[in-house]
Amino acid sequence: MKHDGHESDADIVKLYIDRSESAISKTAEKYGAYCFSVANTILGVREDAEECVNDAYLRAWNSIPPENPENLKAYLSRIIRNLAVDRARRASAKKRPAVAAAIDELAAVIPDGDETVMTDSIALKDALTRFMFSLSPRQRIIFMRRYFYMDDTRSIARRLTTTDTSVRVTLTKLRRKLKNFLEKEGIEE
Repeated sequence: MKHDGHESDADIVKLYIDRSESAISKTAEKYGAYCFSVANTILGVREDAEECVNDAYLRAWNSIPPENPENLKAYLSRIIRNLAVDRARRASAKKRPAVAAAIDELAAVIPDGDETVMTDSIALKDALTRFMFSLSPRQRIIFMRRYFYMDDTRSIARRLTTTDTSVRVTLTKLRRKLKNFLEKEGIEE
């Protein structure tokens, strides 16, 4: 079934399951720009982002099946973010201070100090979802811009027409709130 000229997620996932080579081209057609945007936001280097997107397609090809994602965009998003963060980690922290700082900030809150736990643990994912819904829309935007899109605090401040200090204070409070929330959920470092 097609929607707006694009294959549905279920149709594309079926192509992967059937091992059809068109699965990757259909994925690129529907989500390529989105995947590039996520990778480029984290990495800031076009060539690195393009490589990351290609690696994400390969990872999707190798993981579907056995995986059978209902929401292909979310599934690709998780893959692309993990790949981009891994690549950014390997790069010099001086070249990408926003990413390095964001990783360090979450490492103090997320169990094992490893952000990949965030996407691999079902209990942690569920807890993070509940945490996000407990936030005000403004707090949710700040949290997502920092830890999902890896924006620096000045960019977030400009986007929300506030001060860098205000964003930093909010992030400090949100990390503390997240840490307390995870402890109450029985998910601790």
